[in-house]
Amino acid sequence: MSSLVVNNLECQRGYSQIFHNLSFQVNAKEVLRITGTNGSGKTSLLKILAGINLQEQGDVKLDEHPVKSDKYQQEVFYLGHQAALSAELTSLENLEFLNALNHSIDQPLLIQALDDAGLKGYADETCANLSAGQKRRVILASLFVSKAKVWLLDEPFTALDPKGVEMVENAISQHCANGGLCLFTTHQDSALPNQRVISL
Repeated sequence: MSSLVVNNLECQRGYSQIFHNLSFQVNAKEVLRITGTNGSGKTSLLKILAGINLQEQGDVKLDEHPVKSDKYQQEVFYLGHQAALSAELTSLENLEFLNALNHSIDQPLLIQALDDAGLKGYADETCANLSAGQKRRVILASLFVSKAKVWLLDEPFTALDPKGVEMVENAISQHCANGGLCLFTTHQDSALPNQRVISL
């Protein structure tokens, strides 16, 4: 059973210490909601866990694999709070690019993922013509085809209507029911069952 272990983590931004002595463990089938005020370090924490940023002290391991190892990186899906999409590419082309970073997926499965994300009929629409919520759904479609064990989601409900929020919560619940684990930040309340909460 997979386990993400964070031990004695310290993060600084410039000369300011954002958090220190941060330790916790998240096991398979668990959801951890990370709360805190703006600037408390929620995004910084997720970026450290994703291997994007470096910590000052401490270590992060997934099943004893360190954060910078290939095995760790293969098992992690990171969703930032801003949509990293090319405006010139279509929804499908963006999704193909995002998933090619880790593994190739048949185009019909990607089209189905867009449908499941509420973008039926938008596969060939350039992202320049999509609303903020629709762009968010293109990124979220990656969740439906991701094979990663660990989901790191930074403000996943941003720009989504209530149905979109419910869609993401259902995806997280299903992922964890299948043995995955999820850490997410949010300023909103969440109806996800059996979630633990830490505050920075």
